Amino acid sequence: MRWVFGATTLLGLFSTAQAYRLTSITSKTPSDIAIGPLLALNFTYWFIPALLAPLIFTLVHRFPIDGHRARAFAVHAVAALAFAAVHAGGMVAMRTALYGPPTMGGGWAWQRMYLTNLDWLLMTYSTVVGFTYALGYYREVQARGMREAQLQARLAEARLKTLEAELHPHFLFNTLHAISALVQSNPDAADRMISRLSDLLRLTFDRSGAPRVSLQEELEFLEKYLEIEQTRFQDRLTVRYAIDPDTLDVEVPRMILQPLAENAIQHGVSPKSGQGLVEIVSRLEAGRMWLEVRDNGVGLSGTARSQFASGVGLPNTRDRLECLYGDAHSLEFSDGKAGLTVRIALPVRRVPIPAAATPRVA
Repeated sequence: MRWVFGATTLLGLFSTAQAYRLTSITSKTPSDIAIGPLLALNFTYWFIPALLAPLIFTLVHRFPIDGHRARAFAVHAVAALAFAAVHAGGMVAMRTALYGPPTMGGGWAWQRMYLTNLDWLLMTYSTVVGFTYALGYYREVQARGMREAQLQARLAEARLKTLEAELHPHFLFNTLHAISALVQSNPDAADRMISRLSDLLRLTFDRSGAPRVSLQEELEFLEKYLEIEQTRFQDRLTVRYAIDPDTLDVEVPRMILQPLAENAIQHGVSPKSGQGLVEIVSRLEAGRMWLEVRDNGVGLSGTARSQFASGVGLPNTRDRLECLYGDAHSLEFSDGKAGLTVRIALPVRRVPIPAAATPRVA
């Protein structure tokens, strides 16, 4: 209604200026033209449709054209004729107030006003109806788009939770399998692994439901996992960190590094004879953060490459990154002569760091 009255005010001013100009051209004494009556008549002409607009809006909503069309057209036809009749009555009343009663009677004056302006008033009524439908369709499209966006967000969230639910049992099964292998041969090491697994599960439950965390929190979680693996491999596994301090408050998906480190150990270090090395690297470059997980293992043969690409870790990681970042990320791996490197590039989004998170930074 603010837009309606704003538009009718502008139209009233325009009509007044137009009437004044036409009167001044035909009048012998333009200086004697009274502005007040012209304003009153022209604003009456436009404000009557503005005051009747809420009734037209109500009729449009109660009798939509896309429903029972015959009934809707009949209702709007009667309403348009009534709209013109009320408008003619209002104009005659204003002219009577300004200039006195018409010389040929009120009924004749009303009929003349009604027939003179009927075509224009029918167009005005149709315009109001058309704008009402256009606004309704626009709002419907906006609401549908919002519902679709909300649905897509809920689907993405459900898919992400499904992927995380798939990852947790896989990780827990592998860790428990490693502990069971040490229970008989090295009970002390198995006890240390159980203690570290307890810390790891506590971190997992504390952050349950958060799809994204700071890199510092992710590194704290990764360290607990790698401590378990170092206990299992004892002196055969070395872990190095090369973490840019400026990346610690950058947002990363929760548990994004653990499956990559697990793959590095399982497919690279475990089959290798001699000392194994896993490196965790983070850096800022070209407006993005790069994460790397490197190992000096045996690399990927044809069979190992197939297992690596079809296992839980890498496809799960790729799907989670796609859910969270779409085209704003990249995931690639390179197989060199000594080991494998997995690289992830993410947009730089800063998040608060909990005071309790204290990862190792080199």
